[in-house]
Amino acid sequence: MEEATPANQPHTQIEIKPQSEEAPPPISPSLGNNHPESINQPEGRFPFFKSRYRQRSSDTWLISIFVILHLLAFITTMLFNYFSLGSALFQPLSENPLLGPSASTLEKVGALQRADLAQNHRTWRLFVCPWLHAGVIHFAINISCIIFVGIHLERDYGPLRIGIIYLLSAFFGSLVCSLFVRNSPVVTSSDALFGLLGAMLSGIIRNWKVYTNKCAALAVVFIVFAINFLLGLLPYIDNFANIGAFMSGFLLGFVFLFTPQIRQLSKNKAGLFEYSVKSSINLKQKLKPDRPILRSVSLLLFIILLVGCLEAVFRGIDINHYCGWCTFIDCIPSKRWNCNDRTNACEIMTSNSDLTLTCLRNGNFRVLPSTNISQARITDLCSMIC
Repeated sequence: MEEATPANQPHTQIEIKPQSEEAPPPISPSLGNNHPESINQPEGRFPFFKSRYRQRSSDTWLISIFVILHLLAFITTMLFNYFSLGSALFQPLSENPLLGPSASTLEKVGALQRADLAQNHRTWRLFVCPWLHAGVIHFAINISCIIFVGIHLERDYGPLRIGIIYLLSAFFGSLVCSLFVRNSPVVTSSDALFGLLGAMLSGIIRNWKVYTNKCAALAVVFIVFAINFLLGLLPYIDNFANIGAFMSGFLLGFVFLFTPQIRQLSKNKAGLFEYSVKSSINLKQKLKPDRPILRSVSLLLFIILLVGCLEAVFRGIDINHYCGWCTFIDCIPSKRWNCNDRTNACEIMTSNSDLTLTCLRNGNFRVLPSTNISQARITDLCSMIC
């Protein structure tokens, strides 16, 4: 017979849980162990530009605002062109090869030209011009490149530093443009993009040991630069603004892009460009120490250039008087478009319901079916036939 356990005898119940094993790291749904891109991939290295998909979408709010402002400015320009001329939204390719508004419309909405700065002192155009585009082709290429370059830079270095470089480069590009601009209106919306390209180049040089695939990174900068520079050889786009903005972005990149935002980067990646380290600690060891002398010299050079350009603009200096071949950097003459300055004079003859414009320089003429044409439109047509 079993002994009965006293009712008041205390008893203890101990539950022993087995030691849980450490959970394996989650596998990305897009790349499994058997995925082709994960096979034979060196540890800590990822395909070029792959890291952007792991960044937070909230890190690109500043570039998104800039793109929206460019879009609103372009829509306003095209609507103004339609209501002022009473014709289609876009001018013929023979007048605007970028499929955009007329020269008189660009002038009215804020494009830069010599008379407005030297005679009328409309300096507000220096701030409006960087938001204008010359046409649909210009808008599509420029905005696509701004999104491509700007998003990566903003995610790697933060919106504050990229916003400062963007705005200062855009303004500096307009200042350089005003030193070369003639009486034909031009826009400078591409200069901010060139400022970002210059900053990207200095960021690559400054953080050289962090990035892998340097040749591919430099090739991206060169390709985007070349495409937009060639686009600047068409009418209404100023290449001098692009060159000036690239120089300012390059200097400002050494000032602001001295280190990426490591805390916001995903593991084993450095945003726009890859790095071959396994943690942010190793990344910090790869980063060069801060160089205040380099930053100070770059900032000093930028200030000197900025003050010098401001002084030259206020004095009304026209560099075209000292450089006759400089116009070919801005616009290449062709039979498909017109690079002539809008200083040509035309003789106007009216008969019944027709209006005849005759260029006094070369004798070319054009008969228009209506006499209800504004003086600004007559100036557009006169520059085309001359």
